[in-house]
Formats: sequence, structure tokens, C-alpha cells
Amino acid sequence: MIETINLTKKYGELVALNNLNLSINDGDCFGFIGPNGAGKTTTIRVLLGLLRPSGGGASIFGLDCWKRSPRIKRDVGYLPGDLRLYPWMTARNAIGIVGQVRKRGLAERGRELWDRFELDPEVRVRQMSRGMRQKLGLVLALVHEPKLLILDEPTAGLDPLMQDVLYRCLDEAIARGQTVFFSSHRLSEVEHLCDRVAIIRDGRIVADEPLETLRGRAAREVKLEFADAEAAGRAEVPAFLKIRERRGAQWVCDRTGEMPDLIRWMAGQPIADVTIGPPDLESLFRRFYEREGDAG
Repeated sequence: MIETINLTKKYGELVALNNLNLSINDGDCFGFIGPNGAGKTTTIRVLLGLLRPSGGGASIFGLDCWKRSPRIKRDVGYLPGDLRLYPWMTARNAIGIVGQVRKRGLAERGRELWDRFELDPEVRVRQMSRGMRQKLGLVLALVHEPKLLILDEPTAGLDPLMQDVLYRCLDEAIARGQTVFFSSHRLSEVEHLCDRVAIIRDGRIVADEPLETLRGRAAREVKLEFADAEAAGRAEVPAFLKIRERRGAQWVCDRTGEMPDLIRWMAGQPIADVTIGPPDLESLFRRFYEREGDAG
């Protein structure tokens, strides 16, 4: 569905993308993660043929993204991170314009989507809040049920209820066989949907793995309650636990090893109770950047 090979983009001496290699299959829900300025939006603009690469190549549907951009755009739905809409637009006439451009009747699907996102179809963009404009942008990206959805920070400006509506819409799109490229600066945001995640830093891919693999590598908070404070003081700290806090008989730790290691160690300790939290993906995400920064 999407492939980049040694994709490079330079602005003068500034290297925005440095030998980027991605391969995304038909039907994938792919998370593209990185902080602001990492190269996410530049990658998307190259994929959409809005920027010409300085080196390497990019393709969608097996077509060159620069040379065949008009053909590619027929089957792509796109929400930009810096969404701009004409101030005179309403949801109703915007759907009409998109239908004319795409030579398809989209009125019924448009009504369904603006109802789900609780948009008044007669309110003009100039009267909309940021969240309302974001919802209209999502409706326009989704309405023609494209083969590929490219969404740049799609939850920006959405309240939690509307985020849930978006996640349900994307779940349905994936079930129909559509491919989703979901760009965000927050790993927790793509956790709801994505099968695979690539992390970009300073224009380079620093990780590209299934989400389950990342979960397995992420630290978990572990709270250990010993039989008493004396037992907690005597216990030796294993290599896979990093103690954040000691409170009498309780340790609060980060666990970075495998679960069987923790179970075997606890079996030999006077543990009265244990609580294990979910994988801390945000901390793992930050560590990718810290390690790269320290190395550089």
C-alpha cells in the first residue's frame, strides 16, 4: 500500500528526512509517531505529492508519489495537521463540493457522518470552534470511503467523546479493508487502533515494530507489599526491578524484565500482595529519544 525506499528530503542544508524506509501493507492500521518537528508531516507531504523528494523514492498503490500524485489522490482521504477550510463553507456544501470533484453521490454518507460527529450542517466555518472544524475535516476525509486514510494528528481539538466516535469510525474502516496511516506525537493515541508503530526522530526511523512487541518491552509499574517493613528492608533488588519509592513494607518499582523472572523472584520472597500496572508505552517512547539524544 505504501512504500518508501531511502526517502530523503532536504531544505538547503537542513535534512528533514534521512533515508526513511517504510513498508505498509494493504489493510494495515499503521501508527507513525514522533514529537513535533521529527519529520512526520514532511513524510506525509511527500507521500501525497505535495513535496518532491531530494533522494530515494515513495510509492502508494505501487505508483510513484510525485509522478502519479493526481491518480493516487483519487483513492486517498487526507486530514492535514494544519487544517484550513474556506470560511464560507458549511458541512452540507463541503460534502457537495467533494462529491462533484470525485464525481460521486456522497450526500447520504455525508449526513450519516455529520450526525455521528454532531455537526450542524448549516454552520459556516467562520462560526465554528477549532473542534468543529476538526470534525468537518474528518468527515471530508472519511466520506468517500477511500482505500487509504492518511490522518495527521486527527484528534487535535476533539473532546474525549468525539475521540471515541473517531476511533469507532476507524475501526469500521479497517473492518471494510481500508488502510489507515495515523500520525501522532502521542503513542497512547495510536494504542487504541494500530497493529504496528514506527517511531521517527530527527528524520530517521528509530523503531518499527508490532505494537505487541513494544508492549512487551515497555516497563510496568509493580507495587510489592512485603510481610513487614523488616522483610522489605532485607530483600535484595533484582536487576529487572528499578525502585522508585520505598514506603515501609511497600516497594513501588518499574519492571523491565520478563514476567516469569518476576514470578520466580517473588516465589522466594515474603510477599503479601502485588499489583502490576499496564505497559507504560509513553515512558518507552521517551526512552527511544533519550537514548538517541545521549548517543548523539
